[in-house]
Amino acid sequence: MLDLAGGWTLSDESGNHVVPFALPGDGITALHKAGVVDDPYWGRNEYATRWISERDWQARRVFVHDGSPADLVIDGLDTVAEVRLNGALVLSSANAHRRWRVDVSAALRSGDNQIEILFHSPVREAAARQAGMPFYIPYQQVNGPIPHANMLRKPQCDFGWDWNIALGGFGLWGGIRLESKGSRIGDIVVTQSHRPVATEVTLAIHADGVDQVTATLCGVTHSAPVRAGVARMTLTIANPALWWPAGLGPQTLHDLTVTGQGATASRKIGLRDMRLVSEPDRAGRSFGMQVNGRAVFARGANWIPADALHGRITPAAVRGLLQSARDANMNMIRVWGGGRYEPDWFYDLCDEMGLMVWQDFMFACHLYPSTPEFLAEVDAEVRDAVARISHHACMAIWCGDNELIGALTWFPESRKDRDRYLVNYDRLNRTIEAALHSVLPGANWWPSSPSPGPLAFGDAWHDDSSGDMHFWSVWHEGRDFDHYRDVSPRFCSEFGFQSYPSMSTIKAFADPQDWNIASPVMESHQKNAGGNARIAETMFRYFRFPVDFPNFVYLSQVQQGLAIKTAVTHWRSLKPHCMGTLYWQLNDTWPVCSWSSLDHGGNWKLLHHMAQGFFAPVTVVAVPKDGTITLKAVNDGPDPVQITVTAHAAAMDGTMRDLAQASVTVPTDAAVPVLSLAADALEPGEVLAFTWAGDATGGDVFAPKPWKAYDLLPSGLNADIRQDGTVWKLHLKVNALAPFVAVESEVPGRFSANAVTLFPGVPATITFTPEDPLAVPVFTLRDLHSATYGG
Repeated sequence: MLDLAGGWTLSDESGNHVVPFALPGDGITALHKAGVVDDPYWGRNEYATRWISERDWQARRVFVHDGSPADLVIDGLDTVAEVRLNGALVLSSANAHRRWRVDVSAALRSGDNQIEILFHSPVREAAARQAGMPFYIPYQQVNGPIPHANMLRKPQCDFGWDWNIALGGFGLWGGIRLESKGSRIGDIVVTQSHRPVATEVTLAIHADGVDQVTATLCGVTHSAPVRAGVARMTLTIANPALWWPAGLGPQTLHDLTVTGQGATASRKIGLRDMRLVSEPDRAGRSFGMQVNGRAVFARGANWIPADALHGRITPAAVRGLLQSARDANMNMIRVWGGGRYEPDWFYDLCDEMGLMVWQDFMFACHLYPSTPEFLAEVDAEVRDAVARISHHACMAIWCGDNELIGALTWFPESRKDRDRYLVNYDRLNRTIEAALHSVLPGANWWPSSPSPGPLAFGDAWHDDSSGDMHFWSVWHEGRDFDHYRDVSPRFCSEFGFQSYPSMSTIKAFADPQDWNIASPVMESHQKNAGGNARIAETMFRYFRFPVDFPNFVYLSQVQQGLAIKTAVTHWRSLKPHCMGTLYWQLNDTWPVCSWSSLDHGGNWKLLHHMAQGFFAPVTVVAVPKDGTITLKAVNDGPDPVQITVTAHAAAMDGTMRDLAQASVTVPTDAAVPVLSLAADALEPGEVLAFTWAGDATGGDVFAPKPWKAYDLLPSGLNADIRQDGTVWKLHLKVNALAPFVAVESEVPGRFSANAVTLFPGVPATITFTPEDPLAVPVFTLRDLHSATYGG
C-alpha cells in the first residue's frame, strides 16, 4: 500500500493562487493557512471567502511507484471531481458520500508518477444540473444562500443552513492510497438473531482474490467459500455477553477476525437485539427502541458535522463532543440528514460509549431529483454507506431523510403540482429503502423524519399521535414554553430553542466593540431569520432584562435551558406513551447563535449542564395542570428504585415551608405520580422546591410564574476558591435564594455543574478542571439577580 495523503499543491483555475494542500483536508482551510484568505469564522469574513466555491481548483502531487498493478482507493472525495494519473482520466466522481476504488494499473509507470484532482466549482455544477432537470426541483432558500444544494451529493449544509456558515467547500474527507492487486477482504455485513441462550451471527464477507475465508468470533470459528465475491456463514454464540445502551449495562465489544489467503480484517462487534417498535395503538402509532427485549427511552440530541470545514475535524475533538453527550446522560444521537455519513471511527466511539445512533440518509429540507441517473447514484451511495457502517452495535434506526415530506408543502411549485412532486419523492424514498434492505435485510427502517409512519404523509409537526414528531411551534411560531405541555408526542426527534454562544466563544470571532446583538458581526453569526429578535422578545416574557451584553448572553442560555427542560420533563412524564426526546442540537459547526448545547469547540453551554439533570436516568419532574402541580417519578434504569420525595415552598429570601412528603417504588416501564399539590399551596412570592432521596438522589425547583414576576433579593453569592492538584474547587454560599448560579472561566475546561439554584445555609461545591493543567483560570460568577438587577 502506498499512502498518497500528505503534501499536495493546490491551484485555482486562474493560476493566481498556488498553495500547499494537506490531504485529507479542505481547500478553504489550505487557503487560510497560506494567508490567501483570513479566518472565515472571524467577524464577517464569511462573505469575503465565498468566491472560492465559484472556481475550479486543482490538486496535484508526484509520487514514486514501481509500476506494478494497483487500485486507487479514495474515501470522501468532495465532490464533482476528475482524477487523472499521468494525464489519463481514471475517475470522474460526483458523490462525496461514497468510497471509490478504481484499477489504475494501465496508467501507472515505474518511477515518478503525477496524480491530479480537478475539483469543479460546486456553485457552477449545481446550477448546471438544475438547468438540466426535466422540471424544476425546489430547494430551501432560507437554508441555502448558495443555491441548488439539492443537485449535488455533498453535505447539504455546506451551502449554508440556519446555523451554518455558507462556504460550499471542497477537498477530501478520508484517505487516498494505492493498494497493490492481490487478496483483499472488504466490507463485512453483520446480522444477528437472538434466542434466550444463544445468538446467531450471520456474516456476508466481501472479498477479492480469495477462494475461502475463516472468521472467528467469541471463540467460535467457521470457514466458507467465496462465491461471486461474497462468503456467507453463520456463527452460533452460546450465552454471549451483550452490548447495552448507556445506563442499562456494559458496552461489551467482541473481536471479529476474518482471514483468507494472506488477507485479514477485523471488526469490533457488539451483540445486541436492536428493534424499532412502531405499531398501531389506541392513540395512533407507537414509536420506540427495544434493546435485548427491554424498552428503552431515548434521551439525546441531534448531531451535525463537527466543523463546517472538514479539514478542521479531528477524532480527539469529536470524542470530546460525544463524551459530553454521554456525560449528560444521553443514550442516543441522531446523525442528521443534511450533513454526512460519519467516518468509521465515529461509530466506533458510539459503540464504546453506548450511544445508540439514529442514522438519517443524507437528504434534508429540499426536494430532490428522481431522474434515472440521480437515483442510480443514490442507490450506490446507500449501499456503500450501509455496507460500511451497519456492523456497529450502536446503529439503531435507518431513516430515509429529514423533513422531505414537509418540504412538499413549502414551495409554490410542489403545492401547485403536488402529485408530480409526491411521485418524485416516492421514487427517491423507495430507492433508498430498497438499497438499504438489499444490503441489510430486516434493517430498522423509518421512511422520513418526522413521519406518522409508512406511506403516511401527514403533518408530523403538529399531529402528536403517531410516529416521530418535530415540534417547532415554540421557537418558529413564538409560542410560550408551556406550549410544550400541550402536545404528547410518541417520540420527539427535533425541538429546540436558541441561545447565544458563551462569551469565551464570542471572543473567538468578535471584538468588544461588536458585543451587541444588533451589530453586523453578531447578526452575521445568527443565521436564523429573526433569531436575535426572538431571543430578546422571549426574554422580555420570562425575565427582567439583563444589565449588559455578557449577562444577556448568560440569560439567553438560561432561557434556552428552561425551554428544553420544560419539554423534556413533561414528555418524560408521559412514559411509555412517549419514548424519546432528541433535542436540536448537540453541537455547532462554527461559532454562531444556535440551538446547540455545546459551543463550537466543545464548551458546555448552560443547557448542557441542565440536560445532565433533566436526562438523569432517575428523576422527579413537576407537571402543572388545571390548578394542580403533580410530582412524577421517572426511572429509565434497569431495575425498579425506591425514593422518598419531599416538597417545600421556598420564598425569595430562601426560607422554606414543608408541604408534603411521600415514598414510592418507581418501575422502569412508566412514570408514576408521587405527590399532588394545589397550585395555591404556594404563596405569590414562593416557588416549589423538591428533593428526592433513596436509591437515587436529586432536587429541583419549579416556578409556576415567569421569573420576572418574583422580587429577587441580592443573593450575596460568594466563592471560596482553592486549587487541589489540577482541579479548582469553588465553595459557593448565598444569603438569599439564588436561581441559575453560573460560573464562567477564561480558560477552556469542564465544570462539574452549572446553572444551579442555591439556598442559604446549603453551600455547594463546583469543581473546574482546565484543559491545560498549568492554566490559572479567572472565574466570573453570575445569578439571576445580578444579571438583571446588577451588583
